[in-house]
Amino acid sequence: QVQLIESGGGLVQAGTSLTLSCAIPGHTLSTFAMGWFRQAPGKEREFVAAVNWSGSTTRYADSVKGRFRIAASGTRNAVHLQMSSLKVEDTAVYYCAVEPASSLGLYTRVHEYTSWGQGTQVIVSS
Repeated sequence: QVQLIESGGGLVQAGTSLTLSCAIPGHTLSTFAMGWFRQAPGKEREFVAAVNWSGSTTRYADSVKGRFRIAASGTRNAVHLQMSSLKVEDTAVYYCAVEPASSLGLYTRVHEYTSWGQGTQVIVSS
């Protein structure tokens, strides 16, 4: 498994923006599929966004399409989730995940990932 270190969560007002970051230290020789998921209280963990190692392909949940953007750093030692036009229903614990894959591999399901971050809380107030 790969160690992942998340940051950037917090309490924000609806309509504002927030960026989450996930550091992936020490694995510059590996290629990964990278994703963000979230889990609201009483709900199952759900897919938010994913990107492949090459950065050529991204996928988004319908609920965040057009508002969120996933991007890997140029050195591929971090993946970011830029969230804009936040809604109250975006409130959740957000998790980053990575899984060894080819440079074009991309995964969108919880069970496809074996390395997870500790989670960062995002609360959106009305």
